[in-house]
Amino acid sequence: MNALPEADAERARLREDVLRELNLHPLWKLRVPVSANAVEAVESFASEAVPDPVVPVVTQAVSSAPHESEIPAADMANLGWPELKQRVRDCSACELRAGCMRTVFGAGDEKADWLFVGSWPTEDDETKGEVFAGQAGQLLDNMLAAIQLKRGSNVYLANVVKCCGAIRRGPRADQIAQCSPYLSRQIALIQPRLIVALGHAAATALLGEDREWNSLLGKVHDFHGFANDRDDAKDHSPAAIPLIITHHPAALLLTPLNKAQTWCDLCLARDTMRRLAGGKLTL
Repeated sequence: MNALPEADAERARLREDVLRELNLHPLWKLRVPVSANAVEAVESFASEAVPDPVVPVVTQAVSSAPHESEIPAADMANLGWPELKQRVRDCSACELRAGCMRTVFGAGDEKADWLFVGSWPTEDDETKGEVFAGQAGQLLDNMLAAIQLKRGSNVYLANVVKCCGAIRRGPRADQIAQCSPYLSRQIALIQPRLIVALGHAAATALLGEDREWNSLLGKVHDFHGFANDRDDAKDHSPAAIPLIITHHPAALLLTPLNKAQTWCDLCLARDTMRRLAGGKLTL
């Protein structure tokens, strides 16, 4: 009769033991004052159980072989938001478009300081036509709230690849290359102060090379634009945008212990933004 509550209590005790080992219990401590909602989000992010439904697997290996997009960067340079969204809707540059219900462009504050870039849309994203939908999206919302952010408010969310298609273990390098002009134009229009890459595929695309995953975490990198952008910038190189890399929320659902590293990366992002804002945390 009491087996289920006892099992739940045992799981709770185990979770607390793990969090204590990681110095994350009873609550991750923020170094700035936070609201009650933010505290609740930190607790939710720290202790969320892995759900039963299968979530998409975010690959940790993406080929870095050089590929070029069939979409000339010069064709994108003058596109505004409406024209860019239409281009993405109409795109058939690679075979992924044939296998997807609809493209998923991205959403949020189009002049945001914060840009979060994932790898590719999930089936939930495609079904709803929204970026970061479903369970991974709920976890991302908690991650944002833990550093006093929320989607749509000084935050823009996008993916490197705009189609779900037949992707299961990660987009290929040529598929990333085909979509990179779209993300490049999004970045040019948003002009974010900081980019957070979620997952290895996003990190590889933004860095322009494949590196060992663990070596990317806990550091501030620089995003200098995509290869085509740099080739087209004859007179000057694009100014670097600080880039921080962490686990994709879908991967965190599969491996919750990686939340400890992700929390450190989020704190690094928050502190980096504070420095960029001249000592004030920009929300």
